Amino acid sequence: MYEYFEGKLAMLEPTQAVIDCGGVGYLLEITLNTYESLRRVEPARVKLYAHHVVREDAQQLFGFYDLSEREMFRLLVGVNGVGNQTARVMLSSLTVDELRTAIAAQDVKRVQKVKGIGAKTAQRIVLELADKMGVVGTQGVQGVQVNQARDEAMTALTMLGFAKPAVEKLLMSGDWTGMTVEEIIKEGLRRL
Repeated sequence: MYEYFEGKLAMLEPTQAVIDCGGVGYLLEITLNTYESLRRVEPARVKLYAHHVVREDAQQLFGFYDLSEREMFRLLVGVNGVGNQTARVMLSSLTVDELRTAIAAQDVKRVQKVKGIGAKTAQRIVLELADKMGVVGTQGVQGVQVNQARDEAMTALTMLGFAKPAVEKLLMSGDWTGMTVEEIIKEGLRRL
């Protein structure tokens, strides 16, 4: 719903920031890495990328200094057993690059050192994100892009009414390298 907030930094604390956008102050939950980045910039004009969470009893906005941190946050909350606050703690304890390196190296112990992360959760994070991020082997950035396009196509196809297990089976079995989200969706519609 919200892509980013850009405006004057009205308040900054280690876990929260308020961005004044045209006279409206938005409270965003932030990581320590975002806090450190915000401390070094001119407060007159800042931009935080947003992640909006809507629950029955509350709405929360999470803010990130750069897109890679927000994308890692979204990958983390997609792992079973990792909630918003746990993902925020992880990104406060480790930088995005440190977390990517730990996942690529299958370093479960490094992930487990984060407060609140047990052995099983750390293993689940490493296994699921290694696949989603495409960091196994030498795929690097290209693997991340392929997996992001595939994940977006999966969301679109399930929203169109196709059964999630069938969509997952189809999209996890094919090679989607070099294809855009639209091309993956069209191919998925043809095969389903």
